[in-house]
Amino acid sequence: MEIVLALSIGVLTGSGVWLLLRPRTFQVIMGLSLLSYAVNLFIFSMGRLGLAIDKEPVLVPGVPQDLQHYADPMPQALVLTAIVIGFAMTALFLVVLLASRGMSGTDHVDGSHSRETQEMP
Repeated sequence: MEIVLALSIGVLTGSGVWLLLRPRTFQVIMGLSLLSYAVNLFIFSMGRLGLAIDKEPVLVPGVPQDLQHYADPMPQALVLTAIVIGFAMTALFLVVLLASRGMSGTDHVDGSHSRETQEMP
């Protein structure tokens, strides 16, 4: 299970970095989203020791109260908060993308391919 999680984090990170280096604004936004998903998976995977299965999420009578028998709730809370903040950030970036495209006529990051430069002979 660890190798599958490590590979998925690596693929998400690599794809996110590759998209961040693209010249279009939408691709940059998608790259940021993929990177945030990779970081969320990484933080969530740190909540369990060795990604063990069948550990109790809440305290149960008769089970010793240490981290060997329970899931750590802090990474789960951090990931939940990061998902909400990431969704709001993506929505804000998309609104800024649409406004920038409407004003400049292009979605390139550097703005070099605008309507004015394409129409001029």
